[in-house]
Amino acid sequence: MLTGALFSLARPLFQAMDPERAHGLAIAALKAGIYPRADAADDPRLAVRVWGLDFSNPLGMAAGFDKNGEVPSALLALGFAFVEIGTVTPRPQQGNPRPRIFRLPQDAALINRLGFNSDGHAAVRERLRSLARRGGVVGVNIGANKDSADRIADYARGLEAFWGLADYFTVNISSPNTPDLRRLQARGELVTLLTRLNEARDRLTDAMGKRTPVLIKIAPDVTERELEDIAEACLAHGADGVIVSNTTISRDGLASAHASEAGGLSGAPLFALSTRVLARLHRLTEGRLPLVGVGGVTSGEAAYAKIKAGASLVQLYTALTYQGPALIARIKRDLVAFMERDGITSIGDATGVEAERYAQ
Repeated sequence: MLTGALFSLARPLFQAMDPERAHGLAIAALKAGIYPRADAADDPRLAVRVWGLDFSNPLGMAAGFDKNGEVPSALLALGFAFVEIGTVTPRPQQGNPRPRIFRLPQDAALINRLGFNSDGHAAVRERLRSLARRGGVVGVNIGANKDSADRIADYARGLEAFWGLADYFTVNISSPNTPDLRRLQARGELVTLLTRLNEARDRLTDAMGKRTPVLIKIAPDVTERELEDIAEACLAHGADGVIVSNTTISRDGLASAHASEAGGLSGAPLFALSTRVLARLHRLTEGRLPLVGVGGVTSGEAAYAKIKAGASLVQLYTALTYQGPALIARIKRDLVAFMERDGITSIGDATGVEAERYAQ
């Protein structure tokens, strides 16, 4: 097992590699058990209960890191309360040509145009089936094949493939790297999608006796009118929550050499935009729809801001590539310190308390 200190020493070597190769080595290290384990139980004040699921803290690994369900247990052992694998497509696909991940170190950001590279439902399902039952929550992020004739049907197939294995589902309709995928965020398309997913859920629930939560993951680049439509459709047609947000196609104020690369931008520059959309959605739904805040979470302060803007849970990914796994424990310690400063005894009491401020 490597300590956090040794990870800090190794990080410059990872940063010198091609980003996709470095990611593959990180997955291999986690599979081999070469990673620092969380050394203490979570402070009970950080516990969150959402969708009938218990989270020991509000922090999760966002989709995109463990695309093929190879290391969810290892990620939970790092200290995350939940892990979202995927995006998983029905059939295996290679995604876009390489190079397709670019570091923007001056901006603490990444650009990716992976394009839903995936081992496919069958392979990922078998991996999840073979996992020893772990502590923590594991969600499955489902997508559509690039050449699919019926993308909505692909999402229904995702529910069928992972029903009984996923603690929750995320429906990814907001990646900028699959042509026209974001059209599914439009009101009419979203209502059709939710209707068909609910029909599939009803069948699966009747057959297996458990109704698994389904979340929608949206882009940060939506207009106010589009966000209003998303809020209305999700409330009226049975979405259990929304993840805000995916990567952005905007490129404002970047300083790094790869800033003009095509793809979705993640990391620190996404924080303000994604948090504003999060707060506005919390306001539009009047807190009736649990939200997951993701985008630019680089510190405990940023995580707490997401919660105050309206998030019940928070995810991160890009910041780990720059700061390493010690960031997880640091964020949790900082959250407890902020709660003590503010006189809050449960992290859920902070959800949405400054939504009006962050919505501006």
